[in-house]
Amino acid sequence: MMTFLKLVALLLFIADSNQLNNGLGRTPQMGWNSWNHFGCNINEKLIQQTADTIVATGLAAAGYQYVNMDDCWQVSRDSQGTIQADPNAFPSGIPA
Repeated sequence: MMTFLKLVALLLFIADSNQLNNGLGRTPQMGWNSWNHFGCNINEKLIQQTADTIVATGLAAAGYQYVNMDDCWQVSRDSQGTIQADPNAFPSGIPA
């Protein structure tokens, strides 16, 4: 019985290690999220400064690829249901 269990474990390991090798998932998502530090206290200037800092400090060259505005950038929806950016916080609109 022990030999059978070892064989099953070995086969499970082999099956698990033979996955798609397309280069994805080798690192975690590389980016920054406004919510983690600022919550709803965000605006266009802060987001632009953050993006500039990611580049200036070498984080972009290290693989950081995105700046995510999680919440509180929007104020309403238009007549078609499209979310509208807060014109006071983001006077240039989205994308800024």
